[in-house]
Amino acid sequence: MKHSYISITLLFLVLGFSNQSYSQDNFPVLEGPYFGQKAPGLTPEIFAKDVVSINGRYEYGISFSPDLDEMYFSVQNKGESADIYFSKLVDKKWKPIKKAEFTKGKKSGEMEPFVSLDGKKIYFTAYNSDFTDTKIWVANRINNGWGNARKLNSPINNEEVFNSILAKNGDLFYTDIFKSKTYYSAFKNGQYPKVQEVEIEFGIHGFISPSQDYLLVDARNKEDKNRKDKDIYVYFKKKDGTWSKPINLGDTVNSHFGETVPSVTPDGKYLFFSRYNEEGEIANFYWVSTQVIENVRPKL
Repeated sequence: MKHSYISITLLFLVLGFSNQSYSQDNFPVLEGPYFGQKAPGLTPEIFAKDVVSINGRYEYGISFSPDLDEMYFSVQNKGESADIYFSKLVDKKWKPIKKAEFTKGKKSGEMEPFVSLDGKKIYFTAYNSDFTDTKIWVANRINNGWGNARKLNSPINNEEVFNSILAKNGDLFYTDIFKSKTYYSAFKNGQYPKVQEVEIEFGIHGFISPSQDYLLVDARNKEDKNRKDKDIYVYFKKKDGTWSKPINLGDTVNSHFGETVPSVTPDGKYLFFSRYNEEGEIANFYWVSTQVIENVRPKL
């Protein structure tokens, strides 16, 4: 019971879907990459307001396919399980957003999707209606869709875990919920046989860059003891293979609202995250140029 309570608490702290949906007739015409949105600069901007970022629900954990022609993200209403929604670019136009339902009802909640960098697999978190059995699942690409999803066969799933992100070489980074730490498993012969803690000071919801030269996390602000909101931090890989000290991305990205679940587009150009600045401390998606990461990278 204690573990169930912790799991529920963490899920809501680190993270609802409104009744708004679009039919083919009233869905806006959206063309081009990034869901047809005008790209931001160095100031974060809300992403796809009133279409993806909709007031009254949480949005978090977004992933694009390598060719930027598919978009997957999770949404959740307060007190309800999460769902993954998606849209595809077809004939240069984005199709109306639909629910994915990867587990076909086997699990009540599905969230935090990640499309592998070769586009052949999609990883996500799934859990029961009582917020237990929170594990990493995966589905293989079949033609233009996905095959049957299955729980990842790995010691990773011996614990309660979420937020799976893959590097280019297949190494998988994730969060252990009860330990509130970032872990990874090296990809060996098509399997994930061993888990290891990432040697960093703090942070969950880790996003590893494709080459593993930096790691983004979110954590409670460490610079002001009076603040309780979460900020996004970055660690850079040093020449000796260890991680640098955590670097706050600064007030260009972080605010006095919570910023969580960072991710970067497959082309490396844009950082996405959720900001809890909506009334009732509900999150919307924001995005910004990844130059904000390079601006804090230590000079060699």
